[in-house]
Amino acid sequence: IDTAMFEECPHWAFRPCMYVLAFLHAVVLERRKYGKIGWNVNYDFNDSDFNISRRLAGLYLQKAYEDNDEFLPWGSLKYLIGDAMYGGRVSDNLDRRVLKTYLEEYMGDFLFDDCQEFSFSNIGHKYCLPKWGEIDNYTQMVEDLPLTNSPAVFGLHPNAEIGYYSQAVKTMWLDLIMLQPRTSSSGAGMSREEYIATTARDINAKIPLSSIDVGAYDLIQTRIMLLERNDDDGTGAKRFITPCQVVLLQELERWNNLVLKMAISLIDLQRALVGEIGMSDQLDSLGDSLFNGFLPAMWSKLAPSTEKSLGAWMTHFVKRQELYSDWVTNGEPAVMWLSGLHIPESYLTALVQTTCRKKLWPLDKSTLFTVVTKYIDYSELTHLDDGCYLTGMYLEGGSWDNKNSCLRAQDPKVLVVNLPVMQVIPIEASKVKLHNTFKTPVYVTQARKNAMGVGLVFEADLATTEHVSHWVLQGVALVLNIDV
Repeated sequence: IDTAMFEECPHWAFRPCMYVLAFLHAVVLERRKYGKIGWNVNYDFNDSDFNISRRLAGLYLQKAYEDNDEFLPWGSLKYLIGDAMYGGRVSDNLDRRVLKTYLEEYMGDFLFDDCQEFSFSNIGHKYCLPKWGEIDNYTQMVEDLPLTNSPAVFGLHPNAEIGYYSQAVKTMWLDLIMLQPRTSSSGAGMSREEYIATTARDINAKIPLSSIDVGAYDLIQTRIMLLERNDDDGTGAKRFITPCQVVLLQELERWNNLVLKMAISLIDLQRALVGEIGMSDQLDSLGDSLFNGFLPAMWSKLAPSTEKSLGAWMTHFVKRQELYSDWVTNGEPAVMWLSGLHIPESYLTALVQTTCRKKLWPLDKSTLFTVVTKYIDYSELTHLDDGCYLTGMYLEGGSWDNKNSCLRAQDPKVLVVNLPVMQVIPIEASKVKLHNTFKTPVYVTQARKNAMGVGLVFEADLATTEHVSHWVLQGVALVLNIDV
């Protein structure tokens, strides 16, 4: 930016607006450093976005100058910059919410208000607007900025820096594991093949396989049992499958596919290790994953999305088996462990369908309302007539105030916390009137959403006493599975 650019608009507000625009450009670029808590998608913002936004700002301020407008066209500038220029690259709605929040926080008459100036003064260095004047005032302000910036400059909690370094260390260790030699040195220790065979036997012993042809559950017999359970008066009038039971059957079908694949592949691997059959590329990859403690790719394709290591995933696998067994034997649980479902959003949709059938509501005009309860002991909770209780969710980017049942700031060095039981209530969308709540996305894993939008389950309404923009910029979200 040279003097000619700086003086291309005669309006007095153009220079401070250009500095704020440059600050915004730097913030949206450097926010990518913090990974998924920053942006769901790593957007390619570049200088063309800034230059076109600068020209648009100059054009609108020039018009305001010529017309002697008392008010600046903030609405037009926010829309063109936040929705058209920078927002044109943003493919995710929740990322667009972050970008629009930045525009709301950075652009407005408060920039020139002595009582509410544009500044960040509680993070060691005061980031503020330079004194109005020549370009040297602004370049000197930039030169005085610290080389290392706190996450608070981007609206994030200081814990975001810990998360960034933790992820860097995990990536480094994964790369080192992949670089280790495939052959073990001679000695008295267990060989690589022996270790893989032992791990395969341990996992195989935990697979609930009733038959190599059927899987863990006989879906035909399970369906008959559910029909008989629904026929509580013996007349046959209620011999139909409910939406939630349809979800159960779909989950069991996917579970059978997973356990069959695990059982067959582990048997083939053990046979290949002793030379009974040839070692294929898939079996070789399976052995590498078992040796390195990773979830094999051939299994992950049939399992819910996860970032867990093999050991943590097997613990999750056993808990899923317990969930399905209890659901089949005792009926739908009063508190649903949402993390154990392969497609959790299907269960929530089934809840809405059940309530709409019962109350004759239009399905396309109904939604879910969420309330985080204060109950800790699950035994106190019973089945709800409408809706259900959910457990197994983790809060990232914030913490939970159990006393006041609302969002609060994170504790130092605590990146993820367990969320208490959440009550989900189907309700007509026209009757939802929410105040002091934050629309919080619920993701399957900490990887959140990808560029195709896969990974979002639903949006929960969490109570808050802070302004919504505070939680938006901090990247607050709920996740069903963490990596441990």
